[in-house]
Amino acid sequence: MKKKSTTSQSGFFGPRLLVAVLLCAGVGCLVMAGTLPVTTGKVASLRSEAPANASQRALSFAERVSYQRAMEDVYWRHRIWPKERPDPKPSLDAVMTQVQLERKVADYLRNSQALEDYWKRPITADQLQAEMNRMAQHTKQPVVLHELFEALGNDPFVIAECLARPVLAERLLAKAGEQVKQTNGTYGQVAAATGNYSLPPISDEGGCIDDSWTPTTSSNAPTGRSAHTAVWTGTEMIVWGGYEVPMGTNGLNTGGRYNPSTDSWAATTIANAPTARYAHRAG
Repeated sequence: MKKKSTTSQSGFFGPRLLVAVLLCAGVGCLVMAGTLPVTTGKVASLRSEAPANASQRALSFAERVSYQRAMEDVYWRHRIWPKERPDPKPSLDAVMTQVQLERKVADYLRNSQALEDYWKRPITADQLQAEMNRMAQHTKQPVVLHELFEALGNDPFVIAECLARPVLAERLLAKAGEQVKQTNGTYGQVAAATGNYSLPPISDEGGCIDDSWTPTTSSNAPTGRSAHTAVWTGTEMIVWGGYEVPMGTNGLNTGGRYNPSTDSWAATTIANAPTARYAHRAG
């Protein structure tokens, strides 16, 4: 199969569900929302483990940051380093600071706190278990998800709190419509959800297939657009800009980031975003 460029430009996304192709090339997949059903295949467990009793467990902020770094290290290992660059790929510590790691953790804890404070919908253990199960069943990068689980010690409690919670909080908050980035939530009050978690088996049948389409299961994909830019990084597909659909005169300065390992979308921040534009180049 001819090698695909890591940067693609223009295209069309449906009004409610972004539609684009899934391309497998080299180190990863380019995945965008599709409309065809996913076939269910065999699943392969990491290894047999008893459910973790989380009723008395807790995670400090520092522990969460440590686990966040472990996950970022997995993502960075799979991140594409341009062949055009003569310098070697740097270490994670050279590109991500401790402050940035702490901000990522603070953001998902604020999101969780907002759900509880403003919407009276605290995230439950059952929701976190269901989110882990969804990731394991629908992952488009099972190898990466295996590595993420391993980076978190294959501990279902830690996976629920540090991998599933950020994704679930983002999605639930998008549905609720609450903008918490401007709030001063006391995220330090967020407690780990109590419950008995089990490690779900990861489906090895859900990976990328050349020249094929597959849907994403996350519901908070970017709004429909055309003439946008999409860039594959090796761990995420970033969609940004373009025109709103149906075609209008208003350009967009919004976008989304798709993570195929967890089959989840997250909105790109609009803080200090460039002015709205379309059909531009990014890479």
